[in-house]
Amino acid sequence: MNYDKPKGSVIDYDKLVRDKVPEIIKTFDRIPFTHTAEDDEYIKKLKAKLLEEVNEFINTDEEKELADILEIIYAICESKGIELAELEVTRRQKAKEKGSFKQKLILEKVEY
Repeated sequence: MNYDKPKGSVIDYDKLVRDKVPEIIKTFDRIPFTHTAEDDEYIKKLKAKLLEEVNEFINTDEEKELADILEIIYAICESKGIELAELEVTRRQKAKEKGSFKQKLILEKVEY
């Protein structure tokens, strides 16, 4: 977020932020306007945030962006009632059925 804007200017974000962000904004003598999302909006904003963070990781290749992605995955699981252990079981099942990405295989083409 950009805190260098002149006082009185307003920037619309309309995005999900971490719980402490409004307090952080206040430390810059700025006024955050927030609301608590209903479940449908929350899931929609989590998905948008996931895309945002994936793009940031693609552009920066930084570990902290992977941590953000993981935090969002945790939030999505919690909101959908999916236990992390359950997610891990699903991941392992898919790996058993289709493999993982350890072999670094690139599918170039398929002849029909």
